[in-house]
Formats: sequence, C-alpha cells, structure tokens
Amino acid sequence: MKVLSPLEIVDVLPTSGRVFIHGAAATPHRLLELLLANAARCHELELMHLHTMGEAAYCLPHYAGHFRCTNFFVGANVRRLLDYSRVDYLPCFLSAIPSLLQTSKRPDACLLQISPPDADGYCSLGTSVDVARTALRVAGRKIAQINPQMPRTLGEGVVHISEIDFGIEVDQPLSEASPERLNETDRQIGRHIAALVDDGATLQVGIGSIPNAVLLALRQHQHLGVHTEMFSDGLLPLLQNGVVTNRRKRVHAGKTVTSFVSGTRALFDFVNANPEVLFLGSDTVNDPAVIARNPQVVAINSAVEVDLSGQVCADSIGPKVISGFGGQLDFIRGAAASTGGKAIIALPARTKHGRSRIVARLQHGAGVVTTRGDVDYLVTEYGSVHLRGKTMGERARALLELAHPEDRENLARAWRDGV
Repeated sequence: MKVLSPLEIVDVLPTSGRVFIHGAAATPHRLLELLLANAARCHELELMHLHTMGEAAYCLPHYAGHFRCTNFFVGANVRRLLDYSRVDYLPCFLSAIPSLLQTSKRPDACLLQISPPDADGYCSLGTSVDVARTALRVAGRKIAQINPQMPRTLGEGVVHISEIDFGIEVDQPLSEASPERLNETDRQIGRHIAALVDDGATLQVGIGSIPNAVLLALRQHQHLGVHTEMFSDGLLPLLQNGVVTNRRKRVHAGKTVTSFVSGTRALFDFVNANPEVLFLGSDTVNDPAVIARNPQVVAINSAVEVDLSGQVCADSIGPKVISGFGGQLDFIRGAAASTGGKAIIALPARTKHGRSRIVARLQHGAGVVTTRGDVDYLVTEYGSVHLRGKTMGERARALLELAHPEDRENLARAWRDGV
C-alpha cells in the first residue's frame, strides 16, 4: 500500500465507473469528503453501498451528473432523496449481494475504512465485514482510510496491507448509533418473544427498540448462542453476564458470529481483538443452509405492516422504500429449516399515529418481503400466534387477536368484505 496525503489521494480517487463504499460505522467519511470536494472531476460515478452513516451529500440534487447512488439497503440518510433514478434501490437478499458484486455489480474501485497494520502487516475491516470483504477482493482499485479508532475484529475481515493500493491516515471517531429508548409497548413485545425462546437457542436479533426489549427480557435465560447478521449494544449485557455462551451451537461453537456491528464506542471496544466474536461475510452468515445447521435458531425481525393472510411488508410504506430486504428472509428460511427453530416477526399493533399495522390488505404498492408461505410466528404487544400450518381463515382469526382491540371489528369486516 502506498500512503498518500489528502492532496495526493485525490489524484487516485475514481472519477467514473462503479465504486463500493464501506458502510455503517465503517463509513469512510474523510475519503467521501475528498471525493465530494472534487465532484467536478466525476462523471456519472456510481456509488454503491449498504446503508452509510452521516450525511449522504453525494445524493443531493446539486451533484446530478457527477454521482449516482445504488443502495443495497436504504438508510435514513437517503430516504427522502430516493427517486429510483439517480438515487436508486436494488432489491436483493443480503446473502446474495456478494454474488452481485462479483458479477453484474463488480466495482471498479472500493473506498474502505480499516485499522492500522500490526507488526506483520495485517489490518482489519473492523466493524463491517458483511459485503465489504467481497468488494475488496474483486474491486479494481482499493483505497482505504487508516484509522487507529477502528477496532481490530477477527475472522474474514483480516486484510494484509498488500491488498490495499492506496491509503490515507486519519484519526477520527467512528459513527455511533445510540440505543433507542424503550416504551411499555416495546417491553411487552419483548416479554412475549422471550417466552418463545428456549434455553440453548441460537439468536438472530438486530438493532432497535424491540430487539433491545427482547434482549432485556432474556437476562434469566441460559446457554444462548448468537449467529446474526448484526448486533448492537443491547446484546452486551448477555455476553458479559454469561447468558450467551454459544456452547450449544454446531456452527462456530463458542463464538458469537456476526457480519457487522452498529452502536456506541462501548460496543466497538468490546469487539476489539475479542477472540469470542467472529466476523464473517454476509454470504456465509446469511446463508440459510449455514443458519439451519445450528439447532433451535430463533430469528427475530420487524415489519411495517402484516395483512390478515400473513404477508409481511418490511421494507416500504406503500410504494416508498424505507429500508430493504436485508437478511429477514435469509434468517426466516434458515430458522424454518433449523431443528426446533422459530422465525418471529414482531411489530406494535399500531403506528405512532394510531393506524393499525395489522391490516386486511397491504397498502397499494407495498412490497412483500416475507411471503405468507414463509411466515411463522407473529408477535405484537397483545400476544403471539403461530401461523405456520394455518389456513387463510384461521390466520385471519388469529391475527385479529393481535390487533389493537379498537381496530378488530373494522378489520374483521374488511376481511369478510374482501372474501
């Protein structure tokens, strides 16, 4: 790797073609700043990433003609700018994105954030291995910002300095995501889900108020394992207090397996050089066949709305995409094939504006992430139901009991009128 100054690195930054951007806490902000400062040199440069953190200024209309953006997952920083033209979304299971990066979306360059090399020249992709390891392997030009505040994580994110073409040294805090505050609805949902989790289960659980409420409710469980696409600070107490031991897993027994983390500095310090946390690529972590090899997998995911037949919309409000497929269906299918596995969709019965999230029919234009053929357990603050093996009528009757009591009569009427 050749280490350059900020002025020098500008001359090797891509100006056309396709570029992969490291995401989440690993977003390479300094490299993006330099790219933006020299936007006039760029022509229709396609930037591809999972969600990034901080302002996504490259998506602003001001940069039309210079940058285009392809989102594999729509983060909060680009939602309002999504126009399905210059700022677009590519629907894809997280497990399949590495394959795309090797074929139709092969990057000409990648912009990464890595830890400094050790005495033997090895760096780390740190907080986000996910699809970045594949991008690094296949990209034509590899450019990295080297940051001593990036934790050295173990697994497939280990990178020799010789794999990087050009680098720039920075020393800046990583982007942090603070835990969301729990309300009583979250806590009640968390308790219902915890009741479905047996001792010795292997968990997939992400970020947000409901996952954190579940983790809080699991503190009396024993011998839990973790195989998850990502985790945040909410998992730390279970890891530190011995609730998670990973001893009953069959795949990477004794290890907490993930592909990326998002949270606070406390989380980054925990995973730094931690031999009990293994970071692997999304094509492994999210592979349903790999997931299914562990017994008693409990996959916990969220939704925007669910209709009375069991169709789950999790990535859009009507036609407006607000997130992405992520790994929801990867883990739902993996859990379904796991011995004793359970796939759980959890959501509050109503939106914060009082609209029912259990609906007779999905909104016009809403996307189905989890089909009615894949849905398993559904949970709201009013309880849980097991939908697998139920007929359409049985599902509707069961799901009505999970809706807000004031919404049930209208939902039942709408269901009857639509039959």
